[in-house]
Amino acid sequence: MRRDILALRQFYASRLGSTAREMTARKIREIWGNARGLDVLGVGYATPYLADLRRDALRVVAAMPASQGVEPWPAAGPNLSALSEDDALPFRNALFDRILVVHALEESADPLALLRDVWRVMAPSGRLVVAVAARNGLWANSESTPFGHGRPYSRQQLAELLRAADLEPVGWTRALYVPPIGWMAGWSEGFEQVGSRFWPGFSGLILMEAVKQTFAVRPRLQPATLRLSRPALTPQSIGRQSSPAD
Repeated sequence: MRRDILALRQFYASRLGSTAREMTARKIREIWGNARGLDVLGVGYATPYLADLRRDALRVVAAMPASQGVEPWPAAGPNLSALSEDDALPFRNALFDRILVVHALEESADPLALLRDVWRVMAPSGRLVVAVAARNGLWANSESTPFGHGRPYSRQQLAELLRAADLEPVGWTRALYVPPIGWMAGWSEGFEQVGSRFWPGFSGLILMEAVKQTFAVRPRLQPATLRLSRPALTPQSIGRQSSPAD
């Protein structure tokens, strides 16, 4: 069962949640840069990370799972969030240039169906970033955070899941080396620098970028019967010399 929208909001309003947002948003900026002139979609509970992208993007919207609940976003201005089912995003095909999936796969009843629908709404040249709780990290074992619920992933497991949805991984990184303890949030910068160098396998979060696989449609060949008509005249052999008897 998914975390309730109120629990997610409460976590990101805390000091530890603010630290998680800052450390993760930094990695997203490193992967994508800015989103100037692009259409961006956030799936799951991605709104804490969409504000940075919204400054430059042409359009940014958020799709939140029905089993989680939805909240109006942003706080001021027209609402840009929508309620959706995992396998039925309410958008037309090939619409978004960038898609960010956060707090979505771990508690999804069918993560493959979710990613296949993400594939459907992604533009042919689009890019996807999926952020999931790391199987070996401390955050996956902390039920006081949203990352401690549902199904964590190893890097290999996440890559295989993306490929099964016709999404090709092209890069990955890690974040959240600070332990999920509120009073340690102030030391997050030091943990990120030291952890990425000496304990890379114990991050709290894996972020993987993928692109859309598209395949040319090949026509199905049908067997055909070739009918040859018998010639009216039989050709003479080349080089045959005529004789008086002919």
